[in-house]
Amino acid sequence: MRNTGWILFFILLVVGVIGMTTTGAVLYVRLVYMGALLLAATWLWTRISLRTLRISRQARSLRASVGDVFEESFELSNPSRLPRLFVEVRNNSNLPSAAGSRILTWIGGKENRTYQARTWLTQRGAYLLGPTTLGSGDPFGFFSVKQAFPPVASLLVLPLIIPFADFPSPTGLLPGGKAIQRKSYEVTPHASGVREYVHGDPLKRIHWASTARRGKLMVKEFEQDPQSELWIFLDAQQFVQAELPYELPKMRDNWIFTRRPEIHLPPSTLEYGVSLAASLAHYFIEQRRAVGFVTDGPVYTVIPAERSERQESKVLETLAFVTGEGTLPLASLVDLQSPQMPLGSSALLITPSVGDDVVLAVELLQRRNLRPVLLLLMAQTFGGRAGSEELAAKLERRGVQVCKIYNHANLGQALAGFAAQHRQQENRSWHAHPSTLST
Repeated sequence: MRNTGWILFFILLVVGVIGMTTTGAVLYVRLVYMGALLLAATWLWTRISLRTLRISRQARSLRASVGDVFEESFELSNPSRLPRLFVEVRNNSNLPSAAGSRILTWIGGKENRTYQARTWLTQRGAYLLGPTTLGSGDPFGFFSVKQAFPPVASLLVLPLIIPFADFPSPTGLLPGGKAIQRKSYEVTPHASGVREYVHGDPLKRIHWASTARRGKLMVKEFEQDPQSELWIFLDAQQFVQAELPYELPKMRDNWIFTRRPEIHLPPSTLEYGVSLAASLAHYFIEQRRAVGFVTDGPVYTVIPAERSERQESKVLETLAFVTGEGTLPLASLVDLQSPQMPLGSSALLITPSVGDDVVLAVELLQRRNLRPVLLLLMAQTFGGRAGSEELAAKLERRGVQVCKIYNHANLGQALAGFAAQHRQQENRSWHAHPSTLST
């Protein structure tokens, strides 16, 4: 369109100049003046086309999960009495396949134009909702103008949680029914004392007898429940990750879905591992197990074990930013954290590694009387190193439970199948040694 406008202008100019020099007729003089007037009028039109226009964006929620459809409302306001011929709204967010870009025509004076944009979330992480750019110009395409509005909010996309019905629940050991001498942020049956109230403490923890006696608010402190903890170790070491080429799916933002669209994980050991960690944390926290989390991607991170809904939020938010740039092998993660784990706790190890560090991590846990369960991402199916089958067989001979995760596998079915296999093994052991197990 811009080229067409300039071609029209140059035709008027050339015809007018040639006519003036050859014939001197008034018609050609008027053509030159008309071209100059057209150029000046379109320049002035362009200069005022975006003046006083405002764009605002509102989202229902700034937290979502991979696979959700993120809905956002755009509102273009024209507070002046001057109508606008057309306005281009461009969403420059770094959100993959971000929707919301539109061309709106004939925005009348004192008019607000609103529309909805829907983006299918395919990648975890934090994304800015903006900047948003408005563009316009004259009807002939001579000039154009743009105005950028900075982002005012960000969207946190949590990892994909895979629903599954069952998973072997590591029982661990109970340390003789005695309370662990370690403070807990949760209410447990083991009260250890009272302290002065601090802003933010729940009112249900106030000890009214001590409050009346001392004349100031006092709250109860608790020690951790002796039930064994469950720790999730995610191996994010850079040199063990593998990934196959993959193109993110796209969605037209004007589609209206009647149900949540199905999404498949990228063929990446890191993305499979992150989704497994998120799903297992969600599953065991729902069962009121105390869950802790350890990873090194890209920084060494430890989330102490708790069993609250807040704990799930902390784990998922951490997993949203995990990258495959870690430097610590799995054995180092276990060696650093295992001394802090109560006796008899269980550890879920998620790794694509085929090296000896996996065997060393398992041995470190077993020496401390901790129960390891290995979720082994079969690296060769993701384009990585071979040797996962041999490693799994080696650990199974040592009595370690190994759940094999292949590329393109349905994670829900894989975890449920592992649970069924574990239950069958327990039944066979019970029939083989009923008296020992009952004792």
